[in-house]
Amino acid sequence: MKALDGVSLDIARGSVVGIVGYSGAGKSTLVRLINGLELPTSGSVVIDGTDITGLPEAKLQKVRSRIGMIFQNFNLFGSRTVAGNVGYPLKIAGWSRENIKARVTELLRFVDLEDKADVYPRRLSGGQKQRVGIARALATSPEILLADEATSALDPETTTEVLGLLRRVNQEFGTTTVVITHEMAVVRELCDNVVMMEKGRIIEAGSTYSLFSNPVTDTTRKFIATATQGTPSAATLERLRARHPGTIVAIEINEEYSSSEVNRMLAAAQVTGTVVFGGVTEIGERPLGTLTYELTGPPEAITAAIEQIAAHTRTEVLSSQQPQKEVPHGH
Repeated sequence: MKALDGVSLDIARGSVVGIVGYSGAGKSTLVRLINGLELPTSGSVVIDGTDITGLPEAKLQKVRSRIGMIFQNFNLFGSRTVAGNVGYPLKIAGWSRENIKARVTELLRFVDLEDKADVYPRRLSGGQKQRVGIARALATSPEILLADEATSALDPETTTEVLGLLRRVNQEFGTTTVVITHEMAVVRELCDNVVMMEKGRIIEAGSTYSLFSNPVTDTTRKFIATATQGTPSAATLERLRARHPGTIVAIEINEEYSSSEVNRMLAAAQVTGTVVFGGVTEIGERPLGTLTYELTGPPEAITAAIEQIAAHTRTEVLSSQQPQKEVPHGH
């Protein structure tokens, strides 16, 4: 069985790319190929014009020195202080003690851990450990940063902080960043482009916004559903119907068609629309989401309004207006 099969991938300089897939999809193997820890049995890995597949170990080490690595479990040296961990790659690279100290101070300031320089990793929180890991990965000013499940061991709040830091790294230093993850929320917050993998193959790739707004494969749809509030499940729809007897319709909201536009069209058709489920998030600073409305009014007006909206954005009728029950005389 091939760990990677027919994978062809171009990563633009200065971009942030998310590589996503379930366990066993080939994500980590792909990372090990990028940093030369594995060599392909066929094909090639080209970094900045250099094919690294045939390089002798000494030259491969030079390439690796331009690549920083952030790990899921931090991989810090317990016997070294924070400063010692961050300075370790510089010591290996032969920097002087004075230059190491200056660079470490600069990096700890960048990750907001200046006051932890002399602390040992066991005294740090998970988020602080990962910030040390990021500082260490940046020590030699790498051109490429590989983050392998860098947030999966962190709580949501700490994850947000680390993703913000990785975004700053990309924006301020122009570092090409490859993020290996199974969390679509990480991709949504951080990545310009995304590559979906399954069983060693790329099944879908493109800009993050295009994949979120128009996924082609079922695997991609399942991943996206974990990071967005899409249409309600069958069980949720059943509960919504019990509370909302009107027509229930799911409408995609995007950069070209806002909720204000939906409201304007409904008002023009003299239909009342109430949001009963869903949400809108940002993908690369562009809005995207699905709002589920209950529509009430004359049936012909509702039909006309849905047709109008459907001409502009993805629209799905989930439940038709339930007929009014007759109230017996005398009640």
